Amino acid sequence: MAWAYLVAAGILEIIWAYAMKQSYGFTRLVPTSITIVTMIASFALLALAMKSLPLGTAYTIWTGIGAVGAFAIGVIVLGEQASAMRMGAAALIVSGLVLMKLSSPG
Repeated sequence: MAWAYLVAAGILEIIWAYAMKQSYGFTRLVPTSITIVTMIASFALLALAMKSLPLGTAYTIWTGIGAVGAFAIGVIVLGEQASAMRMGAAALIVSGLVLMKLSSPG
């Protein structure tokens, strides 16, 4: 169950990062509210996952899901640059996440 909590926490991290971008520095109420609610939920699920997963594994996977997911949203939804170097960097992050998962118990 810890891995399900962790993946859900990572997905919520993507949502709050996107909502934060849409809040324009917390000047828009709805995106700001979404940011705060999903941030709290993301941290709560991360905390639940950390009850049985090692700190390094849980935190690395959580931030990795958020980083790669936010990058993908930036490229797909916001039209940000998808250069070969940026795509390669994202691929390296995903590779690291896979290795972290494979090297962890549970």
